[in-house]
Amino acid sequence: MKKVVSVSLGSSKRNHTVEIDVLGEKVLIERIGTDGSLKKAAELISDLDGKVDCFGLGGTDLYIFAGTKRYTIREAARIAKNAKKTPIVDGSGLKNTLERRTISYLREVKGITFSDKRVLMVCAMDRFGMAEALEDAGAKMTYGDLIFALGVPIPLYSLKALDKVARAIAPIAVQMPLKFLYPTGKKQEVSNTQDKYKKYYDDAHIIAGDFHFIKKHIPQRLNEKIIITNTVTKEDVQDLKNKGVSLLVTTTPHLNGRSFGTNVIEGVLVALAEKGNTGLTSNEYLDLLERLNFVPHTEWLNGNTFQTQEVSHG
Repeated sequence: MKKVVSVSLGSSKRNHTVEIDVLGEKVLIERIGTDGSLKKAAELISDLDGKVDCFGLGGTDLYIFAGTKRYTIREAARIAKNAKKTPIVDGSGLKNTLERRTISYLREVKGITFSDKRVLMVCAMDRFGMAEALEDAGAKMTYGDLIFALGVPIPLYSLKALDKVARAIAPIAVQMPLKFLYPTGKKQEVSNTQDKYKKYYDDAHIIAGDFHFIKKHIPQRLNEKIIITNTVTKEDVQDLKNKGVSLLVTTTPHLNGRSFGTNVIEGVLVALAEKGNTGLTSNEYLDLLERLNFVPHTEWLNGNTFQTQEVSHG
């Protein structure tokens, strides 16, 4: 049996364990939250190093991307270096393939058009593949990287603009403490009730990106919106339903009733491939995704408002 452990800086309330069968092999997946403690995360990885088949690093990114540049987040790298024998992944390798496929799947299978949609992507630098796919699909984009990650109320409207900004601020931002960049620990359990960025949500047909960024400033009503995200709990789903969300799309498939993060799914693929720390190429990820028939999970929460036409592929 393979074992994949996601060590997350997120809340321990979201801990979960599931055993699945993948390509005829049993895989035990465990998610352990450290409630924002970088020290505990590092200790867990050090203690389990060599005893599990792959680590997922959750509640943060190890890398962020803009254009052709990859930036390493300092504090995340300090945690990851404690994995000396066991491979460790943050989901970024999978995001670039799986999340591009998500947009294609929604167009080709679910009949959702993007050329007539306004999309708020809360942070594109950790979802660069999805961002590119949405732009390529003709969506009118608003990127909230400065707004949601740094609290600077300046929206960006193209990946070219994001690339220019990223070259200036990313080398500085990745040196900052993680708590200033991303909701960790108990901060994941609460939402800002001041409607500080409500106008950006209201203006969008689709809200996309990391759910913790979405949740951080989520308004009371999201009538007839589409949410494209991942890692939601049953409580999150009910809350989105209560807020009036029309369609919820999670880029990773549901396992035992909940959505796991891309770091977990990437960890499963790396464990199965048995390539150690050499990692997988984009083509290898795509091949495994095809063999596993991994498709996004889609759930209409308040009716098919957009009147999409699901396409049969016989």
